Amino acid sequence: MERAEQREQLRQDTITGAGKVIAVHLNYPSRAAQRGRTPAVPSYFLKPATSLALDGAELGRPQGVELLTVEGEVALVMGARTRNVSPEDAWAHVGSVTAANDAGLADLRWPDKGSNLRSKGADGIAPIGPALLPAQELDPAGLRVRMWINGSPVQDDSTATLLFPFAQLIADLSRLMTLEPGDIILTGTPAGATVARPGDVVEVEVDGVASDGATLTTGRLTNKVVDSGLVLEPYGALPKLTDADRIDAWGSAEAAGLAQADGGQADGGQAADADHAASGASAPAADTRPTSVLTPELTEKLRSVGTATLSVQLRKRGMQNCHIEGLTPTHPGAKVVGTARTLRYIPAREDLFKEFGGGYNAQKRAVDSLRPGDILVMDARGEKGTGTLGDVLALRAQVLGAEAVITDGGIRDFGPVSAMEIPAWGANAHPAVLGRRHVPWSVDDTVACGGAAVVPGDVIVGDEDGLVVIPPALVAEVAEDAVVQERMEAWVADRVAEGHPVDGLFPMNAEWKAKYEAHLAEQGTQDPK
Repeated sequence: MERAEQREQLRQDTITGAGKVIAVHLNYPSRAAQRGRTPAVPSYFLKPATSLALDGAELGRPQGVELLTVEGEVALVMGARTRNVSPEDAWAHVGSVTAANDAGLADLRWPDKGSNLRSKGADGIAPIGPALLPAQELDPAGLRVRMWINGSPVQDDSTATLLFPFAQLIADLSRLMTLEPGDIILTGTPAGATVARPGDVVEVEVDGVASDGATLTTGRLTNKVVDSGLVLEPYGALPKLTDADRIDAWGSAEAAGLAQADGGQADGGQAADADHAASGASAPAADTRPTSVLTPELTEKLRSVGTATLSVQLRKRGMQNCHIEGLTPTHPGAKVVGTARTLRYIPAREDLFKEFGGGYNAQKRAVDSLRPGDILVMDARGEKGTGTLGDVLALRAQVLGAEAVITDGGIRDFGPVSAMEIPAWGANAHPAVLGRRHVPWSVDDTVACGGAAVVPGDVIVGDEDGLVVIPPALVAEVAEDAVVQERMEAWVADRVAEGHPVDGLFPMNAEWKAKYEAHLAEQGTQDPK
């Protein structure tokens, strides 16, 4: 079918016949990971039918609006009247599947909270098409959704990963409301949803394999972003943004042009704007986070030895004060090796918390900047009277691949945090929120935690005996000598198991040392002198 015919069919069959347009907030694990929360049940918002548009329609950005967000989605068009159906019967009530771009004006989200009425209800803000696919010929768990901006891919995911399968959404909604033929359900967007600017061309495509093995595709839903020229008069809310809004819209601090070593705003997004205009996508800010000295080989050596051994090796080098003490692990017995990143809290003061405690504060910036292998060390001054880590930020750290989180303050949501894969250490569990005792102040400064000084870039090793801090310049030699020490101690333990007394064996006298060296020679191993 020609594109013009597809548009006309969609206009006749769907746009003019749509009653309700229902959109799902979060439904893809990849998107939930970006947001740092996974909902237990689906949640929705309503959009007016006038928000729909067709392939080829322009997406207008009003004057004063900075962030026009674009989100590729699978749209379901109901084919039958549906009321209180079971998940097993729900899919049979869907008539068609098509592509959708659930675009929005992020600057207008703030007054309507989760309803998104103004931010996602503007005329023509949600194009769908270009072709309708027969739903009953498709596997609802076998659809692929992709989005491109100026030809560059930004989203690619499968409905096989959904938190809430399509049949569950239909059954859930139909418990309390009647879904009529022509009603549209926008089923959520995966990771990669971002911001588009005037001049950008946004494309979304949905495809799947039919029951006869043929691949069916909607074709690319293509829409260009333009300046609409619309001036929003001050009869109601006007555009307003925080840095947290920008990061949410772009998907990351780097993409929003807000990431710096100190976690502050780089340039208000101007550099990202220029880069985007040139290439169709914003370039991330330079990564000025502390460099890790850990190599895979060094990490493996450190994982193979205990912190007790490392403590001995540090003491031999005159380092007596490299222990983070007095903390309780959420995963007793966990072994972690990583590079220190730091976050410092200062004592709560109402005016400072009002200015620095809310929004995209230092705590959130620190967590958002974590990378695989990082260990976030929080300086809470040993204050136990409030939480300094909760389940959402712990989940965000886990999703980003961080090795662990350590705080000498309290841990809030201790049960959920303990259930996560990422290990954490804290002074105690405490239900109070951060602002009771702290202002999040700085990222990647030298801090004190559990009685130890920690410099960004230090290596942290933790196990059932505790946590040690190793200065980067000493890591290689400490790791090597620790391996040698534990090899020797394992041989000694074998001799003790054979019945030998420890006197003269531990530590070894000359006789036992000669026997040990002979053993090494037999094994073809030679310890460094």
